[in-house]
Amino acid sequence: MSLLVLLAIVLLIVAGHQLLRIIELSRGLKKTHEWKVSDSDNNMMGKAMLIFMVLFFIFFFWQVGRWLDRSLPPAASEHGAYIDTLWDANMYLVTFVFLVTNFFLFWFAYKYRGNSKNKAVFLAHNNKLEMLWTVVPAVALAFIIIFGLKYWNEIMDEAKDTNKISIELYAKQFDWTARYAGKDGKLGTSDFRQITGTNSVGLDSTDTFGNDDVLARNEFHIPVGRQIELSMRSRDVIHSAFLPHFRAQMNCVPGMITYFKFKPTKTTAEMRKDPYTVKMMDGINKERAKEGKEPIEFDYLLLCNKICGVSHFNMQMTVIVDNEADYNAWLAKQKAYKTVASKN
Repeated sequence: MSLLVLLAIVLLIVAGHQLLRIIELSRGLKKTHEWKVSDSDNNMMGKAMLIFMVLFFIFFFWQVGRWLDRSLPPAASEHGAYIDTLWDANMYLVTFVFLVTNFFLFWFAYKYRGNSKNKAVFLAHNNKLEMLWTVVPAVALAFIIIFGLKYWNEIMDEAKDTNKISIELYAKQFDWTARYAGKDGKLGTSDFRQITGTNSVGLDSTDTFGNDDVLARNEFHIPVGRQIELSMRSRDVIHSAFLPHFRAQMNCVPGMITYFKFKPTKTTAEMRKDPYTVKMMDGINKERAKEGKEPIEFDYLLLCNKICGVSHFNMQMTVIVDNEADYNAWLAKQKAYKTVASKN
């Protein structure tokens, strides 16, 4: 068997060599040089460019339509609506430039295709063209930067709402803990040296403000329509608190506290009824059904958006947005840290 394979390979090499010899001999019969491009060749390539342009644009719009329903649902926070507006403006601008640029790229390839009867014109410099492609991009970029900075300053400004809710997100490999202020309305201070099995977030036992703090690990609740101020810490490596549906993200850095504020505008129940969300979840559950998995409902999620270790993919927490009454009822059922710690 090995001998037959070897013989087949040798015959294939010989056949390829003979084919190359035939091609070389046929070249000698032509009246023109093989490297010379004819007008008919240029015309064919120019028309092929137009055909490719049409197919390319059709494929582009098909891709947009095909994957548009795989994007995130509408923003569920006040500032998220501004971010979505800025994102849409950028996408419309980039798409417009993309279409115009590629149209002229292919059209000029066709219009100025090679022709033995035409003579090229040498153009060293054109002040009007230079001004045009300097001013237009500068104006477009100024628009993006000005509005981007405006929204950034508004989003990152200090929380001034007197009715705000302060929550601490504590990250470690590989889970999250949410800490709420108790009846005193103040979060207790922390000390990493006091981290133990019963004090996983390192609450300072000498600070009485932390005795009534509430810890939530599997999920945490927030009320709709109230400003949420998140204080973020990390025990080990850099994590990134990512709340995609609220368009919120901030790194959690060991040794320091970072902040982010937002105001949710839709409860979990309301988002589950949103037409886009319903369509999105139908598509997800159809794919899950193909794999024999149970259907799931939409939930807001807190994710880690930094590759923080081997179980990074599993570092997430469910966020429930309630109305005010449901939130207060949930919070009233939670046990204070001091009560839980004393039992342990």
